[in-house]
Amino acid sequence: MEYLTGVVLAAGGAVDVSWEGETIVAVEPSARALERPRLLIPAFIDTHIHLDKALISGELAEHEGTLAGAIEAIHERKRRYTVEDVRARARAVIESAVMSGTTRLRSHVDVDSIGRLTPLEGVMAAAADCRDIADVRTIAFPQEGILRDPGTWELMQAAMAAGADIVGGMPHHELDDRSRADHVRLCFELAERFDRDVDMHVDETDDASVRTLEMVADEALARGWIGRVTAGHVCSLGPAAHDYAERVIEKCARAEMTIVSNPVTNLVLQGRGDRGLIRRGLTRVAEFRAAGVNLAFGQDCVSDGFYPFGRADMLEVALISAHAAHLTSRADLAYALEAVTEAPARGWRLTDYGIRAGARADFALYSAPTWPEALRLQRPPEAVWSRGREVARTRVTQELLRDGSGGGAAPPERSNR
Repeated sequence: MEYLTGVVLAAGGAVDVSWEGETIVAVEPSARALERPRLLIPAFIDTHIHLDKALISGELAEHEGTLAGAIEAIHERKRRYTVEDVRARARAVIESAVMSGTTRLRSHVDVDSIGRLTPLEGVMAAAADCRDIADVRTIAFPQEGILRDPGTWELMQAAMAAGADIVGGMPHHELDDRSRADHVRLCFELAERFDRDVDMHVDETDDASVRTLEMVADEALARGWIGRVTAGHVCSLGPAAHDYAERVIEKCARAEMTIVSNPVTNLVLQGRGDRGLIRRGLTRVAEFRAAGVNLAFGQDCVSDGFYPFGRADMLEVALISAHAAHLTSRADLAYALEAVTEAPARGWRLTDYGIRAGARADFALYSAPTWPEALRLQRPPEAVWSRGREVARTRVTQELLRDGSGGGAAPPERSNR
């Protein structure tokens, strides 16, 4: 049996946590008052990331910074992908994520006529390499479209047969509404054939007239794919007419969909052509929240053609998302934590998540007394556990030198392991 004593939960109160093997046995009030309270939270879940594209930004030609420009810039690099190249970059990001407190990731992986199945094979190999520290699920993602990219439909079927976990899609990238509707239909047909959940990029555009979210919600309701559909980005809903937004949000609620907002990337990509009042690329977080729709935040990109930053650090994602979505009250900050923990767990339909008896022992320990302080300070976790085993540890030493007290001596040794 292993223990953590006197740790503080995000909801408040000091507890003792015990676990055996992979499973939490008990979470009980603690009689021990710690001089330096430490926060214990469930390990983060990054439910929207692109591991196949990660860490290539320095190799790409400059572009105008838009979504379309980024897609085009990546084409040349994608043609040069190898399984080992994708594997190494994906593995580096998974390891970075674990060091930052994330033990579950869901990666969109391009499936198209350019890279074919090489990105999927590379990410699946990296997932296997890292299975002792993290769970990685793959989404077959037709970035270039299905109808506008001949051969992709066959590759999507092959990707699912090869072991991709989830059916992806990007209907708004098709050329007209009929093709967009066909794209949605094909993705759901594939999901039914392989009994898989659906996780699509939806309406990642500034154009408020693009409305494929309603197509996705309607298809989920018609096919009974309740609680099995995720829609990411949903940027065009922000500037859309309010009557449409209210109608489609109600449908998303009935379909028990998960919405994933990716503010860290969309704040950079969207509104590039605007002057004066610039659209921010954020979906209607407040309205989804009010309607009870499950909403999560994702990293999305890590140093690729879309976004030159990112560390797969969900604490950073939560902070940036809180800024973008005006989350500042105590209840708001609790919602920001939920959006990178419990909300993605619901989207994954997990039954073993959280800090409670019977849950899987995945958690992260922070040198902060509360969740708002951890969010504010942005320090890495002291330790991270996955399946009951400690998989990451960080030690950082800082010294403030006053009045020349350093004496010209060499700086102290620092460890960041």
